[in-house]
Amino acid sequence: MLKLAAITKRFGPLIANDAIDLDVHRGEIVALLGENGAGKTTLMNILFGHYVADEGAVMVAGADDNILATLEPGAPQAALDAGIGMVHQHFTLAENLTGLDNIVLGTEPIFRLRRDRTKARAKLDHLMSGSGLNVDLNQPVHKLTVGEKQRVEILKALYRDARLLVLDEPTAVLTPQEADSLFAILRKLAATGLAVIIIAHKLAEVLAVSHRIAILRGGKKVGEMTTDQADRRSIAELMVGRDVPISKRRERTPGAEVISLHNITIDRGDARRSLHNVSLLAREGEILGIAGVSGNGQAALAQLIAGLDRPDSGTVEIFGEPVTKFDAHQFAQNGIARIPEDRHHDGMIGSMTVAENIAIEDVRSRDYQKFGFLDFDAIRKRAEHAIADYDVRCPGPDAPARLLSGGNIQKLILARVLEKSPKLILANQPSRGLDVGAQSEVHRRLLEAREGGAAVILISEDLDELLTLSDQIAVIHAGHVSPVIAAGDIDRSELGLMMAGQKKNEHNADTRAAGGPA
Repeated sequence: MLKLAAITKRFGPLIANDAIDLDVHRGEIVALLGENGAGKTTLMNILFGHYVADEGAVMVAGADDNILATLEPGAPQAALDAGIGMVHQHFTLAENLTGLDNIVLGTEPIFRLRRDRTKARAKLDHLMSGSGLNVDLNQPVHKLTVGEKQRVEILKALYRDARLLVLDEPTAVLTPQEADSLFAILRKLAATGLAVIIIAHKLAEVLAVSHRIAILRGGKKVGEMTTDQADRRSIAELMVGRDVPISKRRERTPGAEVISLHNITIDRGDARRSLHNVSLLAREGEILGIAGVSGNGQAALAQLIAGLDRPDSGTVEIFGEPVTKFDAHQFAQNGIARIPEDRHHDGMIGSMTVAENIAIEDVRSRDYQKFGFLDFDAIRKRAEHAIADYDVRCPGPDAPARLLSGGNIQKLILARVLEKSPKLILANQPSRGLDVGAQSEVHRRLLEAREGGAAVILISEDLDELLTLSDQIAVIHAGHVSPVIAAGDIDRSELGLMMAGQKKNEHNADTRAAGGPA
């Protein structure tokens, strides 16, 4: 179906893809793995026509035979015409339109007097019945669940007669049950002859759904194997070039209360930014995990804990003292540090240097001032220490932060947050989109902070991460937070059901979240 032949792409001195070969056959699911910055996205952008390769060729089979024809470079429409469809991690849907309108958008002549909905619906009914991609296409997209939105995205590609489907992190925002359903659909589609490429970081899911695995490292293809010959350790070692340690949480008795929320309500007009009668507390030397499907109020909870928003009702206490002034700088001075959800938008300023980004929250400190001016020598020395200690791979402390990969930006943020020995760490999606090596480093650092006595509030959609790191777990759904549950008393399936709005039996829950005694 597809042949990538000696694909090479350079960005100045950086070789993003180095003579990469990859074949994909009809009816095959191929997983494309690699560290952040390994060249996966660049390779798929070349396939889809967003980039033009410096060397090599993309060849695609015709619809009726196996004769390969070279795809016109740099032409996304040529890729679409050849039957290549792409579903991005962040959906590209118009929320105010129905699922049907989103799917047919761009497929009809602009100057047609009226739309042929009957023909479109008949084709989609046939696609849904044959694939299991069932969704109410009459509903506006904003009323659909995350899993249903993803089905609309896949139907959008299949409606355009895609014969090769590229999925970028397809399970990043799905519950375990939705992920299992997606895998069943992909296997069904592959059985009809559809070729699938999955870009992923979750190794367990790759092993569950793929037929073959290709691994990139440093822009080169370093390994390829059938899935039945692979295991998590061998894949991880090929991805990062070394053994990847597994972080383990040791039992310890939590200390004093650091922050507590009592009957907090925030109403900002939408589910992402609203909370309803929420009570929680975090203690020293404990990791409190917050599980939930994206868009269920995690943003509002994170804004509140960071001092970036104030509640409409309810009280917040830090070290037993009620908070009267909600100010991010004041919260930071009180020992509350945050790892933001969007590291590019909220975690750093790309045009500033690595050194400036590491010091940015402390520029009022006397350590970085001399005679009322910033002491750039002190800022640079701190950055050099942080770069070495946290293995931030960059040209140097004076390099613009925008040049760093996602994993190295996260290390930069960890250095800024953890070097100050905070009393409370708000870790919001700390390993989202990171490869196994970078994830392992993030987990190790958070557990080290816990061992040092810090309280950690871990907001994550990765259930493996939550179950590995958390002492207690609560689930957030539609702005409501469940009572906390000991991590050892719940499994992935139960968490997935709760994330979808189905409640766990209350007798297993810790009463702290409901405002009862610890």
